[in-house]
Amino acid sequence: MPRPLVATIHLAALRHNLAVAKTHAPAAKVWAVVKANAYGHGLQRAMHAFAAADGLALIEVDGAVRLREYGWAKPILLLEGFFDADDLPVCAEHGIQFAVHCNEQIDMLEKASLSAPVDVHLKLNSGMNRLGFEADAFRRAHARLKAISAVRSITLMTHFANADDPGNAGMPLSEQVRRFEAAAEGVPGNRSLANSAAVLTHSELACDWVRPGIMLYGGTPGGNTAQAFGLEPAMTLASEIIGVQRIEAGAAIGYGSRFIAGKPMTVGVVACGYADGYPRHAPSGTPVTVDGHRTSLVGRVSMDMITVDLSDVPGARVGSKVELWGRALPIDEVAAAAGTIGYELMCALAPRVRVVEE
Repeated sequence: MPRPLVATIHLAALRHNLAVAKTHAPAAKVWAVVKANAYGHGLQRAMHAFAAADGLALIEVDGAVRLREYGWAKPILLLEGFFDADDLPVCAEHGIQFAVHCNEQIDMLEKASLSAPVDVHLKLNSGMNRLGFEADAFRRAHARLKAISAVRSITLMTHFANADDPGNAGMPLSEQVRRFEAAAEGVPGNRSLANSAAVLTHSELACDWVRPGIMLYGGTPGGNTAQAFGLEPAMTLASEIIGVQRIEAGAAIGYGSRFIAGKPMTVGVVACGYADGYPRHAPSGTPVTVDGHRTSLVGRVSMDMITVDLSDVPGARVGSKVELWGRALPIDEVAAAAGTIGYELMCALAPRVRVVEE
C-alpha cells in the first residue's frame, strides 16, 4: 500500500474560484495565473479547470509550450517576459505573449527575425521596484516597441505591491494607481492592473484584463479570509496517524526535545514531514484536524513525520484521518501559524506526495 499522505485537488473549487474572479471583474478578461505548476496544483489539471478563462499566465517558457501541447488554444502570457533571444522564435511560433520590462528585451526584440507577429505587455514600475520601466522611460519604451514591425499589439501593465493593504505607508495603492495613470495617459493599448487582491477588494481597478492568482486556488492575499470572499480550497493535504505514544508529564517529544509535556499526553505520529513540503519551521500549536477534531502539532517537524496532541481527540488511533490543510482547515491559517503564507505551502508540495483529483 502507498504511504497514506495524499494531496487531493478539487477541480470544482478551481472552477468556482475562477467564477468568483469573473463576478468581481465582469467587464474584464481574465488571465488565470498558473505559474509554479499552477501553485502546486498541476499545470495540465489547472488548464482544464480554467477552461472558461480568457487566457493563462505563467513565467516559464517551457510551461507555456507545454500548454500548447496539451491543447490550450487561447492566449498565453509570460508575466516576466522572455529571458533570452532564443525564446523569441518560440514565442512567435506558439503565439505566446510576453511582458517587456527592460531595454535589453527591446534590444533583442529589435534584432529578432520572427515567423509571426507577437503581442507584448509593456510593464511600468509604479512602485513595486522589481520589474518594469520607470515613468520617464515608459513612453520611450512604448515608441520603440511600436516601431518594431513584428509587434502586433502593446498592452500596458503594472503590478501592485499592497493591493491588500491600500493604506500601506511604504507604497500606497493609490500612489501606484496615480503613477500608472500619469505614465499611461494618452498611450494607446489595453490595460492590465489587477492581481487577486485588487480583483477582490478594488474592482474599480479591473481594466481590460485582470490577473488573479492565489484566489483561484482558494487562498487569500490578505485583508480577509478566503471563505469571506466566497473562495473554496482547491487542495486538501491529508494523511493518517501511523503511531501512538502515551507519555507522562515532563517527557520530551521530537528532535531537540523542545516540547516538554506539562501533563500526561497521548501523542499521534502523522505520516507527513518537511520532505513532503510541510513547513519545518511550523511550531507547536500549529493546527491540524484528526478525525474531524481540531488539535495541534507538538514538537519539531521531522523529515517524514510530525507529532500531534491526541489527548482531547476521542477514539484516535492508528489509521485515524488527519487533515494538514484543506476543506476543514484553511491553508492560510496553517501558514500564519508557521509564519509564512499559503502560497508557499501550495508551491512547496513535494514530488513524492501522491496527488489525486476529484
